[in-house]
Amino acid sequence: MDIQQFFEYCLSKKGVTEHFPFNEDALVLKVGSKMFLLTSLSSWENGNPQVNLKCDPDRAQELRAEYDGIQPGYHMSKKHWNTISINQDVADALVKELIDHSYELVFSSLPNKIKNEILSLEN
Repeated sequence: MDIQQFFEYCLSKKGVTEHFPFNEDALVLKVGSKMFLLTSLSSWENGNPQVNLKCDPDRAQELRAEYDGIQPGYHMSKKHWNTISINQDVADALVKELIDHSYELVFSSLPNKIKNEILSLEN
């Protein structure tokens, strides 16, 4: 997966917005003003792309045990976040599934009013 495919997939989700709240390298993607993804643009440029994604704590543990490319979230809550190394032993299909999972976890935690506003958006 290259950076273009990655961003197109992420930005195809309803209500996703891009932010650089920490510095010009750390891209944060949010839904309803809540972060569901964090990545370093320089990691992609340097050929070692990684992404932090929110994950159900039990599933996070299972994934870390199964894949070398899935580790506890770097600079994040180790219980709720994983760092996924793209293009290692984690298939692109699983990366997309984990992006979906992170998005859904955050989206489901939003107030109903905000969820309804997002659902009414055009893609």
